[in-house]
Amino acid sequence: MGLMGYYLIAGVMLLIGFIVSSRLKSKFNEYSKIGLQNHMSGKEIAERMLADNGIYDVRVISTPGHLSDHYNPADKTVNLSPDVYEGRSISAAAVAAHECGHAVQHATAYGMLTLRSAIVPLVNISSQLSQWIILAGMGFLIGGANPTIFLVGIALFAITTLFTLITLPVEYDASHRALKWLETNHITTATEHDKAADALKWAARTYLVAAISSVATLLYYILLFMNGRDSD
Repeated sequence: MGLMGYYLIAGVMLLIGFIVSSRLKSKFNEYSKIGLQNHMSGKEIAERMLADNGIYDVRVISTPGHLSDHYNPADKTVNLSPDVYEGRSISAAAVAAHECGHAVQHATAYGMLTLRSAIVPLVNISSQLSQWIILAGMGFLIGGANPTIFLVGIALFAITTLFTLITLPVEYDASHRALKWLETNHITTATEHDKAADALKWAARTYLVAAISSVATLLYYILLFMNGRDSD
């Protein structure tokens, strides 16, 4: 059942992830065709949100790619894809404000963002090594390896899982800040605001699926380890 169980979980979560990702792209494509009544671009919205929050040391720049938008705390830049940077649509407004939500989190030392940033070095190591160590350690299930190897792999994978869980409140909080600012400052109309909220809702669900997938896989590894020890 070892690898077969893993492939089953991975296959199911991959399918769910594909469905959510496809829905997200569909929503953003739909709302990217609806222009804002105020005709503001994503760049202008981002710069205004930063200024309204008293943030003047963060640059808004254009970055290549589609849905490649992100905030980089290392160099304090809000990186917007061309469609968002230059776009004057509901999608552009939602994404630009969301990424600025992360900049506001950084400026206000939001606890979960600080924690996520702190464990990034560990996550980089665990994500590269955990699967290989787990595969090497799985031999103990048939008496061919030391169970400690498998346990080390599980511990490393747990760090990655923790990262996906911490990411959830970070992403949801950034969207909450974005939507509140868009509404309070009348950047979006009531109808536009509902569509912006819908777009960000589907974006958040991609992180939710990733977290659920990681937790399910971790629990499966733990169950394998416990069953393997019991059969010794």
